[in-house]
Amino acid sequence: MRKTVAALVAAGAGLCLLLPGLPASAAADRKPGGPPATGPTTGTVRWEPCTDLEGLDCATVSVPLDHRRPTGEKIKIALTRKRHTVPDHRYQGVLLLNPGGPGGSGRTMPQWFEGTPVEEAASAYDLIGFDPRGVGASEPRLECGSGYNDPTRPDYVPANPAEEQAWLNRAKDFARKCAQALPRLLPHMTTVDHAHDLEAIRKALGVEKINFLGYSWGTYLGATYATLYPHRVRRLVLDSVVRPSGVWYANNLDQNRAFEVRAKDFFAWIARHDAAYGLGATAADVERRYYELRAAMKTSPAGGLVGPSEYDDTFLVAGYTNSLWPYLALGLSLAANGDDSFLVTLYEALAHSEDDSDHALYLATECTDNRWPASWNVWRRDAIALHRTAPFATWPNTWFNAPCLFWPAKGKTPPRITGHGLPPVLLFQSTKDAATPYSGAVEMHRLLPSSRLIVEDGGGNHGITLFGNECIDGHLAAYLRDGTVPPNRPGPDALCAPLPEPEPLSVSVAARSAKPATPEIPEVRIRR
Repeated sequence: MRKTVAALVAAGAGLCLLLPGLPASAAADRKPGGPPATGPTTGTVRWEPCTDLEGLDCATVSVPLDHRRPTGEKIKIALTRKRHTVPDHRYQGVLLLNPGGPGGSGRTMPQWFEGTPVEEAASAYDLIGFDPRGVGASEPRLECGSGYNDPTRPDYVPANPAEEQAWLNRAKDFARKCAQALPRLLPHMTTVDHAHDLEAIRKALGVEKINFLGYSWGTYLGATYATLYPHRVRRLVLDSVVRPSGVWYANNLDQNRAFEVRAKDFFAWIARHDAAYGLGATAADVERRYYELRAAMKTSPAGGLVGPSEYDDTFLVAGYTNSLWPYLALGLSLAANGDDSFLVTLYEALAHSEDDSDHALYLATECTDNRWPASWNVWRRDAIALHRTAPFATWPNTWFNAPCLFWPAKGKTPPRITGHGLPPVLLFQSTKDAATPYSGAVEMHRLLPSSRLIVEDGGGNHGITLFGNECIDGHLAAYLRDGTVPPNRPGPDALCAPLPEPEPLSVSVAARSAKPATPEIPEVRIRR
């Protein structure tokens, strides 16, 4: 399942505990993971103002293509920096940021703190964004030119052996084209390779330890780095946590079940606002209408672009954030009344990509992090069984990952995640997260004994810090400010209420028949 960051649709704090008579830096030095004993260092990185990102500095760092051969071929990692704004005696070091993926670009991430309750605490750090190897502005960039996701595609849910074989042929072709595009890079795209890149970045920055904030796959990256280099970790924040023991086939099966729960929440929300959308007064009514419209797309794709598979991709986003529910529901409602133009707009904004780079990068890491079932019969058996109870995402997820069956670089053995020697670690998780289900955070909490688990109880969004929840952001701000974590308790260490559900768009059924102007989709970061 996609777990990258996309700039799409809008979503929508802490006390500094000081010892009397001590300056802020001295007080924080009394806590584990206090600030560096010295001021900022420059290392070997040559920073210049970014030409495409106002207010940020840009640089590149060379790292070995194969970290087992440190003097061999080098590749480039693109970095950005937002410098600390506090006096140097209050400087807290570098905070490296990863948005998830695998394959998400992180160059804009230093800007994510602006206007949030965490901005003040973050101002004590040099905020470091980066594009991981193969991504975005890093060189070389992986793009396979596969056409795997070009509309309109075969129905994700195969109706017969011929449709199933069509998807298998596409998956094999995708893997073949990636092998041709960058054959030397593909064997070196595991999460372990990315973790070694973090260590190379640390050395280039000239710091003894790093602070790290990662979302989704970024939590697995952070945990892997902490396992390999525990003495280099000062503070570690993992938001929307991957289950290490499920990497990656089992985790995708877990996602199928979790997305079904989230889809039913979406249908129930639409039913509660039937006056606005007219799709049914019960969740079952809305769900039935949803699948009726999906079936219609097979014979008559919306705008010639949105067939059933593109339809699935568009509404999959409902599982990541409920901030999009009003817009997705409107697209569904308009299509049910004969106007599918806004549905096409939603597809183009939320699901369509001009190239396959994000998908290829996702596969390059997930296909090689671990061994996948080698027989299509295993995949097929699991997909058929799960589709009976979890139709919303099972077959889309299966075909998204199917190129791993044919991937040219073979899967490795992942490291066993451990937390020995780590300072206090902060985990954030919503209980109904679909992309990284709650069990992942529970397992990571157990594997990292120094961790504290902050839970958005009843929430379902994926990526919950820096999104407007004052309780969640308050914990993050306190931790970044001086290392404060909640007391250790059985189960979650702290609970926060979720943000309120979104309000429906005020477009009546009567007004829709007159084809009103559809709203502009606001912009947001969706951690996938």
